Amino acid sequence: MISRQLSTMSGTVPPIVSVVPSRALVDEKIKVLVENLPPGSPVTLHSLHHSEDRDYWEAYGHYVSDHRGTVSVAKDLSFGGTYTGKEAMGLLWSMHPVPGSRKGLRLRKRDVCSPMLVNISVHSGHIAEGFRQQPPLASALIERWYMAPGVQRISIKETGVRGTLFIPPGPGPFPGLLDLWGGGGGLLEYRSSLIASHGFASLALEYLSSDDQYPLFSIIEAAFSILKDHPQVIPERVGIFGLSLGSILTIFFTAESAVIKPFCCVCISGSHIYPSGKSRKGINHLKLNKVRLDENNHHIWRDVGRAIFHTPSNQVDVGKVNCPMLLVNGLDDQNWPTVESAEDMAEKMNAVGKGHLLTRLEYPDTGHLIEPPFSPHFRATNFIVEATKEKVIMLWGGQTKPHSDAQEDSWRKILAFLQHHLYSSLTPKVKL
Repeated sequence: MISRQLSTMSGTVPPIVSVVPSRALVDEKIKVLVENLPPGSPVTLHSLHHSEDRDYWEAYGHYVSDHRGTVSVAKDLSFGGTYTGKEAMGLLWSMHPVPGSRKGLRLRKRDVCSPMLVNISVHSGHIAEGFRQQPPLASALIERWYMAPGVQRISIKETGVRGTLFIPPGPGPFPGLLDLWGGGGGLLEYRSSLIASHGFASLALEYLSSDDQYPLFSIIEAAFSILKDHPQVIPERVGIFGLSLGSILTIFFTAESAVIKPFCCVCISGSHIYPSGKSRKGINHLKLNKVRLDENNHHIWRDVGRAIFHTPSNQVDVGKVNCPMLLVNGLDDQNWPTVESAEDMAEKMNAVGKGHLLTRLEYPDTGHLIEPPFSPHFRATNFIVEATKEKVIMLWGGQTKPHSDAQEDSWRKILAFLQHHLYSSLTPKVKL
């Protein structure tokens, strides 16, 4: 922990802020403790992060020190701020852009080889603004990492395949996961690096680009083969982890591909609809027909998905799925009819005797973007529509506290699901 204290009146012991652990993975909990305050003092705990996009994110809670002059964020009540009640991680999951920031921001780590730095400070009184103008009583700087020590990061650039492979520390070989993000495109590494930190080799794949030279089928099947054939990966224990469009593709390839035979799958906010004969851009073209706007001019695509869903030829035959599949969905998803899709998948898989392969997690007041735990909640963010290159603000849904609870609970259950299916009764085979 890096901490500093401001000088106080002569003869008094200055307040101190301690954070344990001060260096940790992003899914690890921390304990924040303030000591040496006068008993019964109103104070504000504040967190501040300067993102790689040069935006400031903050959270804060209002506390009163106990008879010993201490505040424990994990044990004491926050009486106001960006979160209330006993919330050990409230200073992280309730973060939002500081007042005056650009609209539609989303906090995502691009460089996983460096930590997210968060400054935790304590201020006199219950305040809600002007934190950077008011000197704190004490502060501490913490590091939040997506990549554990010893994880290897390997750039993959082969014919049509661009991605990053993360290998856990240790001798291996390890179970593997192909990591597919959503329709926003880009190479996002932070979930894969975190997955590798928990013992799974993970390949983050960039499958959306302006280069149509390589068909989507070829890119994803080649990536799956690259992962499966890597000497540090157990070839018969490779799964797929998808979010949004990545989950749609996961379900499609699991049911239809002759090359991709995953051992298990995790699908966040996906569905079993995939317009036949459509390229990766074709789906987004379809969405443009029936987009709704809310009172803030935010784009809602949920009803568009419903219209596609009701065309039988657009549905994947999930009766062909032959591996365990975990569906994670929010009941307030405003982007896609994920819960309706999950219900239909369960009905169809039960009809062919495969209902036991499907596990469903559904969370109230939770939106589309279900991220690793303690990440901020993004109800509406900037999004570039691939078909038109138009920049819009997309409504994803969810309410901050229940959505954050869902992120924490689902991540724990996702890791347990992967551990059970990819590691249980596993006798590693050495590749010769």
